[in-house]
Amino acid sequence: MTSPISSLRGTLRSDFTASLVVFLVAVPLCVGVAVASGVPAELGLITGIVGGLVTGFLPGSSLQVSGPAAGMTVLVFTAVKDYGLPALGVIVLATGLLQLTLGALKWGRWFRAISLSVVHGMLAGIGLVLIAGQLYALGDRKAPGSGTANIAGLYDLAVDVLMSNSSLTAAAIGAGTIAVMTLWKKLPGRAQLLPGPLLAVGAATVATVLFDLPIKRVEVSGLAEAVQAPALGEFGRLTDVGLLATIVAFTLIASAESLFSAAAVDRLHDGPKTNYDKELMAQGAGNTLCGLLGALPMTAVIVRSAANVQAGARTKLSRILHGVWLLLFAALLPDALGMIPTAALAGVLIHAGFKLLPIKELGPLWREHRGEALVLVITAGAILVTNMFEGVLIGLGLAVVKTAWETSHVHIDVDDTATDAVRVRIAGHATFLRLPRILDALEALPADRPVELNLAGLRHLDHACMSALQNWTDQHNAPTVQPERTPVSA
Repeated sequence: MTSPISSLRGTLRSDFTASLVVFLVAVPLCVGVAVASGVPAELGLITGIVGGLVTGFLPGSSLQVSGPAAGMTVLVFTAVKDYGLPALGVIVLATGLLQLTLGALKWGRWFRAISLSVVHGMLAGIGLVLIAGQLYALGDRKAPGSGTANIAGLYDLAVDVLMSNSSLTAAAIGAGTIAVMTLWKKLPGRAQLLPGPLLAVGAATVATVLFDLPIKRVEVSGLAEAVQAPALGEFGRLTDVGLLATIVAFTLIASAESLFSAAAVDRLHDGPKTNYDKELMAQGAGNTLCGLLGALPMTAVIVRSAANVQAGARTKLSRILHGVWLLLFAALLPDALGMIPTAALAGVLIHAGFKLLPIKELGPLWREHRGEALVLVITAGAILVTNMFEGVLIGLGLAVVKTAWETSHVHIDVDDTATDAVRVRIAGHATFLRLPRILDALEALPADRPVELNLAGLRHLDHACMSALQNWTDQHNAPTVQPERTPVSA
């Protein structure tokens, strides 16, 4: 029989090992997300540190890990471009406070009611925009801006890269990073002791430094210098409708991504399951602190969370320790960041963007649930063409309409075999969506015979259908007026 002390030692050993694995996965992702978001690299590490030391300590989900997420990159980049870096702290702070409020009101469980097709479409749209934008960083070029502009400029980008030796070198480093990460997953389990992103970025960094390649590297300002608490004047911008819409978008997307990640992580282990309201409050507390520090927003991240579970983590200690290692790395080895080529980080994010695309799932989804597949594709396309907030709203609207259409089934049976009257039975859900079909069936009935309308089988009758049925009944029962004949004179 295992003694309590031996069991505790085993747990501590497992959590310590898992924390190192998660730390090694988190470093390139934290830095890469920050660079892609257009903010100092240190802000990504700060968010990762808060995700470990603060959110990691709080109740909610015991094994999922929080930090800056690739899924928020596009939204953060747009917010910084539109409102400036000083406003980012206000946006993230307001997001955290809103998450705390929603969690206290026990709204966390309601985020599970969001259509999966909308969520997958949202992630696919993020992936497409992320890939299109990072292709420019892969060649050490600046992206035009919006998703459509980035896609439209890909031909010119290819020409520019092929005509420039430095850009071609950067693209080769980025492509090599993607290749290493892709092939690393195909190796046997023991060969994957080191995380693929760390190995790929490490190899790219060594090659860049060793051969002194003339490509862009991460700009470093120092951890203390990167921390910028939002100034009081920035809070006055909360009256801006656009800024408020951005806060709502941050809240919805960060919360949905975190809670869906929690549901996925719960399926990976047999330990305690997630309390969604507490997890939402934990994310809110972390984002509140990130906002006060002027850092990136945080979400629960499935890549780090899965690595944590697969590395054998048993308690929340592993994610707390991973925050400690991030803090020590950022404080003691800041110069190491300045050696990392930005093309390698672009490769990491392009790889992450492809993983957001539901390529394998789309085919079976189209065959079995065509409506869901359409919502997914349209949501992703809307995000690519417009922006994150509007795209998600379009997706949610389509999901609601699709559900309303599918649930408003109505059955119309016409029996005209009797000699006295035509018997019509309407059953199901009579809503305005099915009104044209109902009226077509009624108007096709003979006008010179009485009609018995049986509505006992209706489970729902909305106001539009009720009014239409009443009008049809009045018209059908109206006496036929014979035209007055004019006498013919002899």
